[in-house]
Amino acid sequence: MKAIVCRKPGRPDVLELEGIDTPSFAEDGLLVKVRASSINPVDFFSLSRVGFTASRVSGGFRRKPVVLGTDFAGRVESVGNRVTEFKPGDEVFGGRSGGAFAEYLSVPANGAVVHKSASLSFNQAAALPVAAVTALQAVRDHGKVREGQKVVINGASGGVGSFAVQIAKAFGAHVTAVCSPRNVETARRLGADRLIDYTREDFTLSGSYEVIVDVAGNHSWSEYKRVLTPTGIMVAAGGSAHTVWGTNRTIKHLIGVRMASLRSTQKAALFIAKLNKADLLVLQRLLVEGKITPVIDRCYELNRVPDAFDYMGEGHAKGKIIINV
Repeated sequence: MKAIVCRKPGRPDVLELEGIDTPSFAEDGLLVKVRASSINPVDFFSLSRVGFTASRVSGGFRRKPVVLGTDFAGRVESVGNRVTEFKPGDEVFGGRSGGAFAEYLSVPANGAVVHKSASLSFNQAAALPVAAVTALQAVRDHGKVREGQKVVINGASGGVGSFAVQIAKAFGAHVTAVCSPRNVETARRLGADRLIDYTREDFTLSGSYEVIVDVAGNHSWSEYKRVLTPTGIMVAAGGSAHTVWGTNRTIKHLIGVRMASLRSTQKAALFIAKLNKADLLVLQRLLVEGKITPVIDRCYELNRVPDAFDYMGEGHAKGKIIINV
């Protein structure tokens, strides 16, 4: 099969489209013929020295190429003898750590994979897993957003941010979207009640919010505090294209924010999204009901994955970048 492989850490130009063996699958696993995937900031981690080394360690230091990609949507090609939930021909989508930028992907049947509704396109389904699950868990589980609350989404135009705006609105919140001037109209269409162009206004200088969902990661704890209610919470959700190459700086910033918040009635929540079947089904239902919709910026063919990484790294992407396989 054809796949995008990484044989050494570096910038996206180290990625190559190669012919490699189709992956095997366990008796409780599936072989999925991938139709679409999407790029997330987490996929940049595999290009870093730390991420590449971690992938090699998890593979037992075998000289196997590292295949990138987390989100996937496609059709089940084959199933293991112990699988009863899926059958060949089923349309599915989900996420797993690595392997999705390829023609075929091996997935455990009990992992983060679900049947795709016939009303969803493969591109729509591939846009959901990492970004939408991160947004859902940020808004629902960590921000505990309730009807009538004032919520600000800082970084509302990217994959996570665009979903967070819609999910917070679906929960009945009054949503302020912070984004660049070129994305203001998109945020308006997604349902934001108030729009802030960050090039003209700093949202941390005025206002009062019960919840801040922060994707951009460009403010200090003291800045967040002054616009949070006395018992408000700031949720750090994912990362933006501006932070994908600054992993160490981003981690230090988040840890600093978390430590500073320990002395306050206002709180900061840091988390790593956990892909799971239940949340994928929740998101699919919201999409089918018309309460959320993926914002798809561009689509690239598999052989242009390095170009897609470069485009995301520029920081101008609006919503999701899809890889068609």
